[in-house]
Amino acid sequence: MSSLILPSRPLSLARNVISTPNAYFWATPIILALAVFLFISEAPGVIRDFQISQNPLTLENGDVQNGRCTTRKAVFTDCEARLVYSYGGRDYDTEVEVMFVDFHTGDYETGLVISADHPELATMSLGLDMLWNRIITLTVFAVLLGGMGLGMIFLGIRIWRVKGQLLRPAMLTPVPVEITAFDRKRGVLSITYNDKIANDKTGRSAYTRMKNGEEPLIVGEANGKAIGLAVRHGNTALPVLLDDRLQRVELTDDERAAVLAPFAYQQEGDQSDPVLTEDTKRTVSIWKRLQAFFGVLLLIVVGVVGFWLWYVTTSPTAFQSPGMDINNLMPAPLNEWGCEQLKKRFGQDRAPLGCVADDYTSWK
Repeated sequence: MSSLILPSRPLSLARNVISTPNAYFWATPIILALAVFLFISEAPGVIRDFQISQNPLTLENGDVQNGRCTTRKAVFTDCEARLVYSYGGRDYDTEVEVMFVDFHTGDYETGLVISADHPELATMSLGLDMLWNRIITLTVFAVLLGGMGLGMIFLGIRIWRVKGQLLRPAMLTPVPVEITAFDRKRGVLSITYNDKIANDKTGRSAYTRMKNGEEPLIVGEANGKAIGLAVRHGNTALPVLLDDRLQRVELTDDERAAVLAPFAYQQEGDQSDPVLTEDTKRTVSIWKRLQAFFGVLLLIVVGVVGFWLWYVTTSPTAFQSPGMDINNLMPAPLNEWGCEQLKKRFGQDRAPLGCVADDYTSWK
């Protein structure tokens, strides 16, 4: 691999050598909007039901009207109902909606529960049974979507900060980078590269667009990926991928020719042929993909079985979700054994989902 020897003085780089992916401008607000919408729509109901769970009171004469549950994507269940009840000489009429993850099939049995401390707070008993399920679901999706949105904002700020720093001359340090992806459209070569090869690697990825026939300065190949030559501009966070004619660096013609001399072999043949071709794109083998798939699947199975064992033998409550959902899905012998373990500890209470008889109360 030839080395790049640049003049030992601060050098400037051309404008827009680091680009911001177009997806940042539309994906970021959409992701953040989804996170905010999910939190605003679900958090009040979760907080309400958590308050009710501190001192719940089941109303036998309460009326659950227009109850309906809808399952989306096989596991996301959304239930809503109108709750009409009287307590303490006052009449109440409210509507509630709960969302949770469940593999249940068929109808749900539910009742009306209020807070003994705040009777104006009412919910379905199903909402309390699935309370931790709802808390976990809301937290995971809010953190996931919010984290993705904030992460994209952080990366965007980093790119814009680097672009500002590149306007000032600084010492340039050559580093190899891995070309992870590229695309040619309408005369523009879009390249994503990763700083994961140099001794002082940062592991960060950057994105650039090359126009007017520019090609990256490729110096080799490793693990099926093209290796390009980039430079660190002072202490900036992202390296800048160089083009094969060094037009991105402010040099005199003589300096440019001297720097490129060790790479003269790349100029042999037809210079119009691009350095990056489809042949440099390599994919992970099918065997590796299958190994990864079954490895993840095995981890999921082990995690689910481990959680189920904890639920039936150790959980402080029989109405722990998703424990009772997993127990309900277990094969009959395992389900029976699990229900026996639960009944030993909670036999005096009503049976949870998966262990309940046809009357929806007693143990099967």
